[in-house]
Amino acid sequence: MKPKTIIITLIVIFVIGFLLVLSYQKSSSSAASVQGVASTGAKSALTASSTFYDFGTISMKNGDVHQDFTFTNQTASDITINNVQSSCMCTSALLVLPDGSTKGPFGMPGMGGMTATNDTVKAGETRTVRVTYDPNAHGPAGVGAIDRFVTVTDTSGASLQFEIKAVVTP
Repeated sequence: MKPKTIIITLIVIFVIGFLLVLSYQKSSSSAASVQGVASTGAKSALTASSTFYDFGTISMKNGDVHQDFTFTNQTASDITINNVQSSCMCTSALLVLPDGSTKGPFGMPGMGGMTATNDTVKAGETRTVRVTYDPNAHGPAGVGAIDRFVTVTDTSGASLQFEIKAVVTP
């Protein structure tokens, strides 16, 4: 092989390697932004007996799955919920009010879904967040393990986070 050919081959290999590393770093950071919803870190005064649900194995052909999470204001003061948001476009939430009516659907910020709500949870009152996951939202690339979040944030910036998991099959 000629020295010029060797140098060109090494440069091409270096550029491809550099692009692969750059691509990996971008995909890692974007995956992290999809997995969790930013919060202030302050724990909400709203309490829930359960904040996690594992659907187990679900099939794309069976469509959406739902899980209700109930939370209560156990303080002596009213708490106003500022927003409800999901960590991914494939996940949405409804806020179920005491009379059975709903607000929402709430979704991922910046993706055309509603996140703002101005709902007051009176002292001792309970609300339900109905989380819906659409296994078809990501198409064939959406097969495998998922981990999604719905975050309820009050006007003080404190939040309560609900998590769902599943393994999606075709």
